[in-house]
Amino acid sequence: MSVRSYKYRLRPNRTQDTALYAKLRDFCGLYNAGLQARRGIPPPRHEPALQASSQRVGGVPRSDPDGLGRWSFSALQQVLRRLDQTYTAFFKCGHGLPRFRASARYHAATFRVGDELTIRKDRRLGVLGGIKVVWHRALPEDDELGTAILTRQQGKWYVVFSVEAAFAEACGTGTVGIDLGLNSLIATSDGDTVPVPRFARTVQKAQSRRQRALARCQRGSERRLEARARLAAGSARIARQRRDHPHRLSRSLVSRYRSIAFEDLNLTALKRGMLAHSIHDAAWSLLVQLVRYEAESSENPRRSRRGRC
Repeated sequence: MSVRSYKYRLRPNRTQDTALYAKLRDFCGLYNAGLQARRGIPPPRHEPALQASSQRVGGVPRSDPDGLGRWSFSALQQVLRRLDQTYTAFFKCGHGLPRFRASARYHAATFRVGDELTIRKDRRLGVLGGIKVVWHRALPEDDELGTAILTRQQGKWYVVFSVEAAFAEACGTGTVGIDLGLNSLIATSDGDTVPVPRFARTVQKAQSRRQRALARCQRGSERRLEARARLAAGSARIARQRRDHPHRLSRSLVSRYRSIAFEDLNLTALKRGMLAHSIHDAAWSLLVQLVRYEAESSENPRRSRRGRC
């Protein structure tokens, strides 16, 4: 059994879209209130969300029916668990002190599947009256849904399910060594090469124009918000392309070969040099990571290793 994430696009109507924004805004207020309580700062009396966080979460629905009381008790618990996880990571690593969050930068909320968030018989998401979901691929039949993350990205809504199931993929039989490069993304020991997809280089001029347009806009203006949204949409498109190509390539490699060995490169040091832009565009680290991920979840378990070819 292994765990995978399945991401689907949501298409809420206007009423549901407004309610989703209000949900994240309230969750952000609860997160900030919990952080304020952890730091020992007394909450202001005119802030009901901050007052509610100083009490037990279980009493919120009765004390604040028009605010946090509108939402699920377990969803509110997940917000405070998220804060606890952030503090745990801070004490473990020694950096990344939790900070107060602006509602415009609070983009995700975690739910337990089966509580407030369910999948209805009509295949809609059972939250806020039923939200339409674009099921571009089916969930595994023997799946066990644990948690779901409701997230907002560039003004669009998505749901990410954490699925635990026995995934079995086709596996190959050959053995191959792979070199990484900038003229060819990979060169295999069989003589095959794959060209580098220069996603960022292709749209570099367009992104530069969007950045200059953003710099010319006055801060706080609506025109600046529109320019920033266009720039963010372009960057998101590049990120999606950089993820999609290594996914397809890694699946192709694992389906052809049983043992895969990559060239041993110091990727961290190379990314600091003069070729950093090209190396980031090639996404070597992501490719190696996805090959290992695909290999571990194949029908005959095996691990890819990074060694000298």
